[in-house]
Amino acid sequence: MKPVFFLLGMISIFVTPSLAAYGFAQMIAEIRYVALGDSYTIGTGASLEQSWPAVLTRHLQSEGIKINLVANLAIAGKTAQQVIQEQLPVFEKFHPSFATLLIGANDCVQGVDVNTFAQRLAIVIERMLVVLPQKDRLVVLTIPDFSITPQGSSWPDPHNLREKIRTFNNVIVQKAASHGLVVVDLYNVSRGMKDDSSLVSSDGLHPSAKEYAVWEKFIYPTVHQIMQAEKLR
Repeated sequence: MKPVFFLLGMISIFVTPSLAAYGFAQMIAEIRYVALGDSYTIGTGASLEQSWPAVLTRHLQSEGIKINLVANLAIAGKTAQQVIQEQLPVFEKFHPSFATLLIGANDCVQGVDVNTFAQRLAIVIERMLVVLPQKDRLVVLTIPDFSITPQGSSWPDPHNLREKIRTFNNVIVQKAASHGLVVVDLYNVSRGMKDDSSLVSSDGLHPSAKEYAVWEKFIYPTVHQIMQAEKLR
């Protein structure tokens, strides 16, 4: 079997015929989705298959979009700094072509200064954009309003907690906008958990599978539009 050479400008890339036929074809045909974040992305309160990234992927696949959730790297309890240290190095190795980022809830409750959070969020976004093929392939999400859950409302000052969430969300929106990124606002849609106990998991804090499904329906139109626009390129 003779090797095949692809010439791109002055660069020679050595691949076997099987890699040429499979590897490059897969990269073109399939959207490789990697999700970063914390408990709200990994699906704490439900199962991994009920997490909104998993539901979103299946929804897009049902509409004929070739997308694969190659990794959900989110871990409960993680901050933006931990995303930098632990999730980004793995993210880069997966060579994703689409990604979502939902982070900040733990920074908020762990007392991270808002300016420090802003700096760390910028690092996360910038490093993700280096890896992704186009900047519109990164969707950023705001922090849900967990202050209205049974556990959140039992905090010493739930009103102050709500204001902190809003402040952190303003940072998320501003940083995303400065990079020309699409933002999906989960804050308002999540407030349905206040009046419907079936939307909250048994831990009294995280969403139930039913609420994650609500989020997915809210996220889906934005992501679907991005995927449809990509077909026109």
